[in-house]
Amino acid sequence: MKTRVGIIYGGRSGEHEISIRSAVTVIETIDRDKYDVIPIAISPDGHWLSASESIGLLPEKTREVFGDASKFNDSAISLTGDSRFKGLLSGDGSVFPIDVIFPVLHGTFGEDGTIQGLFEMADIPYVGCGVLASSCGMDKVFMKTLFRDAELPMCRYVWFLRSEWERDHAVVTRQIENKLGFPCFVKPANLGSSVGVSMARDKESLEAAIALAAEYDRKIIVEEGLDMREIECAVLGNDDPKASLPGEYIVKTADKKFLDYTEKYAGTGNNEFVVPSFVSKELTEKIREMAVTAFRAIDGAGLARVDFFLRNDNGALLINEINTLPGLTDASGFPKMWKGTGVDFREVIDELIELAFQRHKDRSRNKTSF
Repeated sequence: MKTRVGIIYGGRSGEHEISIRSAVTVIETIDRDKYDVIPIAISPDGHWLSASESIGLLPEKTREVFGDASKFNDSAISLTGDSRFKGLLSGDGSVFPIDVIFPVLHGTFGEDGTIQGLFEMADIPYVGCGVLASSCGMDKVFMKTLFRDAELPMCRYVWFLRSEWERDHAVVTRQIENKLGFPCFVKPANLGSSVGVSMARDKESLEAAIALAAEYDRKIIVEEGLDMREIECAVLGNDDPKASLPGEYIVKTADKKFLDYTEKYAGTGNNEFVVPSFVSKELTEKIREMAVTAFRAIDGAGLARVDFFLRNDNGALLINEINTLPGLTDASGFPKMWKGTGVDFREVIDELIELAFQRHKDRSRNKTSF
């Protein structure tokens, strides 16, 4: 009997469209001889969609994978949080069974531990990090606190709340100028895919950058601008994680200082992702070791992508952030890094599903009564 995999995508996030693109890659790559795929989409305003509505969000080529959508219970509306059931709750009270959930939800309400909590309450195995790792990995401020405790080197940064900025621009601006200077990078603390990220070169552009970041999150982080290269490394595993060969985006336009949302996903042809990165064997191993350390620092599970800065002035390797549900699109680094390491993405999907079952089995050993 095939394993029934519920793939959840879309969601209430600025990364809604990227989530759909990641889902397309997973749906088109997964081994159909091993798995039955149940499409579960969430709209931008938070509505859980029926199977036919979920399939309708996908490109025509991907829709063909499902054939006749009538085989699904089209009245299915949401994951039930009752642990007696393992699947989708339909309008008539019946349940469409699911063996394991593969969430492909990036950003808020998908990568931040919220939906992982629902999976835990429903007692359904799921791919990826748990509630704690997801929430800490999503919040760049708490993430860096854990990295500091793990003695991982980082760039200088400051953070503040949107309300603090709105109360007194001058105080926040002075803090940034005194601790970081210009240029600097302004980011929402809880988002990915470079959404809401800007470079600030002076006070005027700083104000605009903070205003943009504040549209996406109540917490804003500002990092020092460095002359550096950006290196990535993929991690796979639970208690004994392994790291891929590192990869690197090669930006072809000299004046392009960082990869924004458009550069990453619009297919401009202005960048190329290279695996392995052009670094020494010794540095490659250091990157892989630090990636595993970062993964363990947040108590990661399943998968993650760890991003690094390699300074051009002194060669120092700094950890930037960890992404607990990295992009899985055709333009994303995670699948490419494993392919460059000799592991096909279909094999990665198999391993992620097996890791989900292993983690669920391990958690089931915990007593819940005394």
